[in-house]
Amino acid sequence: MPRVIVDCALYRDGRRVEVSGDVSTALAEAREGEGGFLWLGVHDPTQREFDRLSEDFALHPLAVEDALRAHQRPKLETYEDALFLVLKPVLYEEESGTVTTGELMVFVGHCFVLTVRHGEANPLGVVRERLERERHVLAHGPTAVMYAVSDAVVDQYMEVAGELQVDLEELEADVFDPRGQDPRRARMTASRIYAFKRQVLEFRRATSPLTEPMDRLARAGLSFVDDRSRPFFRDVSDHLTRANEQVEALDRLLSDVLNAYLAQMGVRQNDDMRKISAWAAMVAVPTALAGVYGMNFDYMPETHQVWGYPAVLVLMAGICLGLYRMFKRRDWL
Repeated sequence: MPRVIVDCALYRDGRRVEVSGDVSTALAEAREGEGGFLWLGVHDPTQREFDRLSEDFALHPLAVEDALRAHQRPKLETYEDALFLVLKPVLYEEESGTVTTGELMVFVGHCFVLTVRHGEANPLGVVRERLERERHVLAHGPTAVMYAVSDAVVDQYMEVAGELQVDLEELEADVFDPRGQDPRRARMTASRIYAFKRQVLEFRRATSPLTEPMDRLARAGLSFVDDRSRPFFRDVSDHLTRANEQVEALDRLLSDVLNAYLAQMGVRQNDDMRKISAWAAMVAVPTALAGVYGMNFDYMPETHQVWGYPAVLVLMAGICLGLYRMFKRRDWL
């Protein structure tokens, strides 16, 4: 079996049957009789590795190109010989607090399911194990696999949205923390807000475009989709709607936090400018008086009196004290 193939199994009436020959032989066996289908899992295939598989399953060239190129938006395409679904599973890295997206393509055709995944975000192993325990679900054929994979991906969305909500609450607490007045801490908070904004945007790119494919799967009339599966896809669509609502709420709350932070920074800057202006005004008074008396004119007030020098100092101190009290009453200092 080629290294690119992660798992390959033949299922009959919900029971796994090991494959002894190559993929083409296993597919032929799946199409013999009723109640059987082949589930083949592939990870990061190259063009050369995928060419043989695409020939065995008679996949459309455009779908093959999308499956190899990756970086696709979630979508659902219908072709003559297969149904092609693109999903973007997400993975939350707790240590770094970042969201990583992968890509998962699902081909469903006559008696086969072909899954192609890119990246590390991968629910397929867990899905296959669960389905093999739930034989009554697996007995419904390839449609059951597509439903289970879609359901697992959307459940991941809900979990990741919950983790991001916790992170956002911590970020919000930091924004309104009095210690945030420290310039270094303020710069770190700003960087965290913009980094979090990028995470939510990346998350939204995975969840939002999937709404239309799930709605189509929940409706009748699609080839290779059992009509009995429509209520299950409807349930996935409902979960996806809740996930999208959570993402929208995260985005709105994050925008509010950002606006509050910017307003807070503006107020602090105004306070700083008022303090600087107040101190500058107090410094300007003695500077002006000293500058006048430093011009060495003969006819200056009290210059020839013994008490003239301390009188000028007292005058400077009195004016500065008066300014200080005035600025203090107005909360400038």
